[in-house]
Amino acid sequence: MKAIAVAVTAGLMLGGCASQSQQTTANPADPWEPFNRRVFAFNDALDRYALKPVAQGYDTITPDPVQTGVGNFFTNLGEIRTITNSVLQWKWANAGVASKRFLINSTLGLGGLLDPATELGWTAREEDFGQTLATWGVGEGPFVVLPVFGGRTLRHAGGMPADWYTDPMTYVEDNAVRYGARGLELVNYRASVLDEEALIRGDRYSFLRDTYLQQRRYEVNDGELGADPFASDDFEFDDSDFAE
Repeated sequence: MKAIAVAVTAGLMLGGCASQSQQTTANPADPWEPFNRRVFAFNDALDRYALKPVAQGYDTITPDPVQTGVGNFFTNLGEIRTITNSVLQWKWANAGVASKRFLINSTLGLGGLLDPATELGWTAREEDFGQTLATWGVGEGPFVVLPVFGGRTLRHAGGMPADWYTDPMTYVEDNAVRYGARGLELVNYRASVLDEEALIRGDRYSFLRDTYLQQRRYEVNDGELGADPFASDDFEFDDSDFAE
């Protein structure tokens, strides 16, 4: 499932843990930062010496169309998670679009290797159980870095077991096939983000944590950033606002 690949890779990509003297201003969403940075360093070492070299080799020998097809296949399986959580959140329109995507890509898309649904303009917002918990009123909780699985909010981490149950690969009885598919998904995704590491600036831990939190909140709010008071006709100035 794409969500699991993203979660694992996000943690493994959290590289270059800065020393305590290099830390930036503390983020109130990260009260466990000293612990998180230690786990961050472990994940970084695992990525640097294991996952990244494998992904680089895979990227070298695997043609782009094949990598795209592998990504499409696991994204298509992830539609089941989106359908389930859209229903739990009462987002029937999104559930309907995700259902159409799964059906068309599983048939005309050769089992999900192709993505004709996107070409037809059918796009659904991805949903997971962490977002469902947010809809049900569960608080975000602190940021935490999990060994191997990486950084996430406590609420997002709490939704992981439910997401596993909506992943079709969970029910593959052959261990070799199941673990092989998990490994392929992870390596394929890691290869797809090799070039994006160049975008990271400054303290990598803080950069990736803050980027994750912003993106996660954006997803939970379905892309709504909230009201802008300066765009409201009801915004009123006071003389004290212009006092020197």
